[in-house]
Amino acid sequence: MRAKFHPLRKWSIGLILLLCVVAVSGCRTLSFYSQAVKGQYQLMAHRRPIAKLLTDPQTPPRLKVHLELLEKLLAFAKSDLKLPVDGHYRKYVDLHRPFVVWNVEAAPEFSLQAKSWWYPLVGSLEYRGYFSERAARDYARWLESKHYDVFVGGVEAYSTLGWFKDPVLSSFIFEPEQDLAELIFHELGHQEVFARGDTDFNEAFATTVGQEGARRWLRAKGDAAGYDKYQAELARTMEFVHLIAGTRRRLAALYGDQETEEGKIKAGEKKPALPNESLLEQKQRILAELRQQYVQLKIKWGGKGDYDEWFGRQLNNAQLNSVAAYYDFVPGFERLLEVSGGDLPRFYQAAGLLAKGPKKARHQRLTRLGQQEKGGAA
Repeated sequence: MRAKFHPLRKWSIGLILLLCVVAVSGCRTLSFYSQAVKGQYQLMAHRRPIAKLLTDPQTPPRLKVHLELLEKLLAFAKSDLKLPVDGHYRKYVDLHRPFVVWNVEAAPEFSLQAKSWWYPLVGSLEYRGYFSERAARDYARWLESKHYDVFVGGVEAYSTLGWFKDPVLSSFIFEPEQDLAELIFHELGHQEVFARGDTDFNEAFATTVGQEGARRWLRAKGDAAGYDKYQAELARTMEFVHLIAGTRRRLAALYGDQETEEGKIKAGEKKPALPNESLLEQKQRILAELRQQYVQLKIKWGGKGDYDEWFGRQLNNAQLNSVAAYYDFVPGFERLLEVSGGDLPRFYQAAGLLAKGPKKARHQRLTRLGQQEKGGAA
């Protein structure tokens, strides 16, 4: 998906995507693609050059400050992180809403096997994105009527993988410096390496790039206090991730889920021995214990409520899976960066080779890497 984009092709690309599915899709799928084309077109139509915004006296000072920071982050991404900036983030869009899209994720009520959707050009992914929160929640309610656990989460930014020059969005430009750095480097990471139809690989790779890039940015600035604060945030994130992983293991055992050779969870061939009423009771007990464990984590963190909003929802299988998609393979990628000597181009090359290979093989490789001791042999 590295094709060059020309403005005159905006609608032709969208129409091609629709034609790809018209022969095999129902009304619901056609409606999804229609809103996707319309949403992307609206983004492209409302772009404003950042260079002009920076010289326009009408531009709010706060926005100027963050756009100037963005310019520095892009320069660092190109020179120090060796990421393909390639004209991305040179224009700005004010969305007038908190998120650019809302992702819908789903899993059966009594399994952690994530539902997937097939898309032209990128293959199967474990989420469906809507430019309208209402449309996302309407689709979520339809899935719930089919007895799925559903999670709807707002997304601040996404990568079009080279089909478009991604713009800067009002949904993320005002993030704190370290978070903006991580987000920009994360999205540029998708431009560098992408494995077709492999959500877990792609998000874990980009997460690793984003976090390592933010660390290097703060060190290069000599911002020791900012670096220590960011490291503490990452440490809390990984404790949260381990907490979720433990709960997922308990639920998988309850449901009788199995682990595939690729390291993914799938529903067991046999139904659990317990009746649904008992399964639901034990499921709710495990999720209630997860909430209590988070309360204990917050005490350890000195009362910091990084994930209060996340726990403010009614927890379910799909919501737990949303964490796994970003972090399951991060330890493997961090180890791959280490055995690459911390050299980012070598790391990108190694990840790119994995992306080109069989899905099963790359998942097994990352799992093995993640289990190795730091500093040990590869």
